[in-house]
Amino acid sequence: MSSGHIVKSFDEELARVQNAIVEMGGIAETQLEAAVRSLAERNTELALKTIEGDKAVDALEHRIDDMAIKMLALRSPVADDLRIVISGLKIASLLERVADYAANISKRVIALNSAPAIAPISSIPRMGELVRRMIADTLTAYSNADAALAYDVWARDQEVDQLYNSMFRELLTFMMEDPRSITSCTHLIFMAKNIERIGDHMTNIAEIIIYQVTGDMPKEPRPKGDKTSVTMIDPKEG
Repeated sequence: MSSGHIVKSFDEELARVQNAIVEMGGIAETQLEAAVRSLAERNTELALKTIEGDKAVDALEHRIDDMAIKMLALRSPVADDLRIVISGLKIASLLERVADYAANISKRVIALNSAPAIAPISSIPRMGELVRRMIADTLTAYSNADAALAYDVWARDQEVDQLYNSMFRELLTFMMEDPRSITSCTHLIFMAKNIERIGDHMTNIAEIIIYQVTGDMPKEPRPKGDKTSVTMIDPKEG
């Protein structure tokens, strides 16, 4: 086999990995949108479908892992090619966590739907849409090797954190004013935290894209606006 054929074959394998990552990200984006919509609509059936949909993302991650490991073993890529393969593995792992967070939100929707509607939820759809756009733009940046768009996503994380802080304070006040709302508000706080963590993962992926394209990480400190002082540990969120 000529070296030209080897290069073409490698490029085709790399394209399959990248296409699978974009497909995986598209499913994760849809999962988040559906989870948030199931909350707004109190739609238990949609929440159950969202939880079930997590399997497709897991399967894609395994497929990407297999393809990338095969490329590393058989092609021995170096320099830029190696960076692209390793970046793909990292991005796939982060996208799998995004789908996990969407499933966690859906599980809490099911729990909330068994209780009367008490607490305000308007901030969660706003957070969800902001982070959904981050996912969409991150996938575009990855597909187009667009470092400028990745940097724009990276800078948006602070806005997500600020919205989370505002909602956290609002729900805390609601819980103090009406103790009957504590259980529902706690679910909502964890949902908001899941969405905030998805935003963090998009920021991580944006950094990977920036490094993949430019060879450098962002020079500024990562913008963070999460100032909640209470740490809650949820075993489901791992």
